[in-house]
Amino acid sequence: MKKAQTCLVTGGTGSFGRMFVGALLADPRTKRVIVYSRDELKQHELRGQISDPRLTFFIGDVRDADRLRRAFEAGVDTVVHAAAMKQVPACEYNPFEAVSTNILGAKNIIDGAIDAGVKRVLALSTDKAVNPANLYGATKLCMEKLFVQGNSYAGKRGTRFSCVRYGNVMGSRGSVIPVFLKQRATGTVSITDRRMTRFWISLDRGVAFVRDCLERMHGGEVFVPRIPSMGIVDLARAIAPDCKLEITGIRPGEKLHECLISSDEARHTRRHGDTYVIQPEFPWWGGTTDAGGEALPDGYSYTSDRNDEWLDVAALRRLIGALDNGGQPFGRRAEDLRRKGQRGRALTAA
Repeated sequence: MKKAQTCLVTGGTGSFGRMFVGALLADPRTKRVIVYSRDELKQHELRGQISDPRLTFFIGDVRDADRLRRAFEAGVDTVVHAAAMKQVPACEYNPFEAVSTNILGAKNIIDGAIDAGVKRVLALSTDKAVNPANLYGATKLCMEKLFVQGNSYAGKRGTRFSCVRYGNVMGSRGSVIPVFLKQRATGTVSITDRRMTRFWISLDRGVAFVRDCLERMHGGEVFVPRIPSMGIVDLARAIAPDCKLEITGIRPGEKLHECLISSDEARHTRRHGDTYVIQPEFPWWGGTTDAGGEALPDGYSYTSDRNDEWLDVAALRRLIGALDNGGQPFGRRAEDLRRKGQRGRALTAA
């Protein structure tokens, strides 16, 4: 942030949200952080971990357009949209609920942000939005389209929308690491297919990437980080080297390998160091995009099985060992970040 900002984080009590809030509060330039979520217990727990007068909470659901508008009226400059239904089986069994949260909720964010004059809105997406094989991925693909073309609805009002898209977050709620850690005690770890690969990103890097994209976004971009891949067998061996592997078969809606950039998207994607920027194909709003960077080769696609960077068993073991609370990357981490910010403000004041 170049100047003091008020940032609203939807889904602010989730794995990403909690660490992102801590990172914002560690920055002395942050004016105010608003956590918008529907779980009062999680808000109570986060309030107990972080004591900072700049942090406020709104109980609300992204499905509730009126409540969102009321939250945006609190002088919000920036919105990071992290709220979502993201469990594949839950979305398949409750499809209308997934659509209401992930698609109609996105529409409510867009409408509310435009009406309130919010300057920047950045939404979190997933590799499952590329060539989706399940409803979760399909709703996230639709969300991306809404956010990119939401710039057209903003017109000259100045609100700009972009997305970030990355792979599995190490140790987040619902990830496989806590499952493997629990199964380790039984002597058997279950995997779906030995050939399976996934993109992998740490929560710290995901938070840093989102903050960087907030600074560089012009509107309409989908930002993709260059991140390593890992094999599911290597992950199991890193966590439970002495356990038996039980093959259960690929679950409905699951892919062997994930894709972060399709060959069709690659034609309008530029590489900037460790970041890919997928440019909008139809910038009807006449926005300025970052046209620099390096064009991608013809027919290029960024998939987890053909990546040029991999995490082996030793690297995975080091990363997993760095997680707090038996595989959960939050806990005191957000409070630690917030305390660093307090020390920074004290030094600045001195």
